[in-house]
Amino acid sequence: MPLPVKNKQINRPSMRDEVYDKLLHWIMEGVLRPGEKIVDKDLAEHMGVSRTPVREALRRLEDKDLVESSANRWTRVSGISPQEPEMIYPIIWTLEKLAMSEAAGNMRLADFEKLAQANNELKAAFDKGDAVAACVADEDFHNVIIDRSLNPHLVNILQDLKIKFRRLEVVFFDGTSPYDESSIKEHERLISALKNNDTHLAEQIIHSNWEKSLKRLRVLDPRQDKDSHED
Repeated sequence: MPLPVKNKQINRPSMRDEVYDKLLHWIMEGVLRPGEKIVDKDLAEHMGVSRTPVREALRRLEDKDLVESSANRWTRVSGISPQEPEMIYPIIWTLEKLAMSEAAGNMRLADFEKLAQANNELKAAFDKGDAVAACVADEDFHNVIIDRSLNPHLVNILQDLKIKFRRLEVVFFDGTSPYDESSIKEHERLISALKNNDTHLAEQIIHSNWEKSLKRLRVLDPRQDKDSHED
């Protein structure tokens, strides 16, 4: 179970949440890979905490289907099936289109500035070939719109789905960037549509953006595309 060499010690007053957040981050970023066994004793020693907050964090992660266990035998990071992208992507683009329609009347100048900044950061990451930074910038871009829906239930559902999506990126793209220049141009078109209050066009762009991402994933793992279309 390889873990980061440099590790900031957990702050005692917020120990439970910090342990959970750290483990969640490691799973999302592929530090802890799907199928990898987890030993709570080793994690506790690495973080400088007792085993109790680690066990609590693992139970919370199990509730989110990110960790699985067999009583008194093993605990491991949940696996990812080849069909999972086909199940998750359509849900995300459907809910993001809903978020888009709810956010349309709430967008302010500061929001458009955040969108432009995130897209510039995506382009910079793409130019450098920095896949992790590209993922973060793309997530920041979409979150501006999702947050402006002002719908906390929708925001929470999408946040949970984006955790699963981030894992998919790490596993299927495996260090290569899932974004290209068309992603950046689509973002520019999306900003323009929102400024012009063209919600219908904005929803179409969101759908296209996610659909193209799924197609790029299929190219990287043909099994996923084949299995998803079998009867």
